[in-house]
Amino acid sequence: MRDRQPDILALMLHKILGILANVPQPELIIVSILPVLLAITVHEAAHGWIAKYLGDPTAERLGRVTLNPFKHVDPIGTVLLPAALLLLKAPFLFGWAKPVPVNWGNLRRPKRDMILVAAAGPGANLMMATLWAVVAEVGSLLLHSGSPIIYMGLVGILINVLLMVFNLLPLPPLDGGRVAVGLLPARWAWWVNRLEPFGFLILLVLLFSGVLSRIITPPIELSLTFLAHIVGLSWLL
Repeated sequence: MRDRQPDILALMLHKILGILANVPQPELIIVSILPVLLAITVHEAAHGWIAKYLGDPTAERLGRVTLNPFKHVDPIGTVLLPAALLLLKAPFLFGWAKPVPVNWGNLRRPKRDMILVAAAGPGANLMMATLWAVVAEVGSLLLHSGSPIIYMGLVGILINVLLMVFNLLPLPPLDGGRVAVGLLPARWAWWVNRLEPFGFLILLVLLFSGVLSRIITPPIELSLTFLAHIVGLSWLL
């Protein structure tokens, strides 16, 4: 028996990254297209769908309750910035999609419904991560270990868990910030809401200082391990 148990959470994340690092870059880009587009598209559409269900048709009227990725893609945040970071071989990726417009005044119970609309995006990412985990597991059972289907499943797991955890940070304008504003007492919620004009700048500072990575890595690793256990990805544990 070992004197010191390895950090299984870190091993889980590192193993996925290690597998994907060995995939030739052209193949990795090809297998990443579908899971990345779905992760962004379904996340944004989920906000609009839940808002419509709770009484606000704004997103639907603007064509945002759709799985058409072009309706959600921001030319700079979704395409140019991530592509530039990839070409520059930056140690991180950063980007954003077009925010889904929501008129909070149309919601039946604005404070409660704000939480539900905001949580819909990360919730959609959790469901997609689970489905991609099933794809990876089925691929590992039926196909050879180097199958593109397995790689696609792993990318799908990783991107959806990353988006879920990142968007749940309690900082406006992220989804977690909206959830925090809805849950906190009025006085605290007012202070959190005042951070929204500075939210993007705060995120950039956290990103370039390395603090953001230290914040989100533990919940990412925990989520990956949870998915591996419930789906049965024993080859990743």
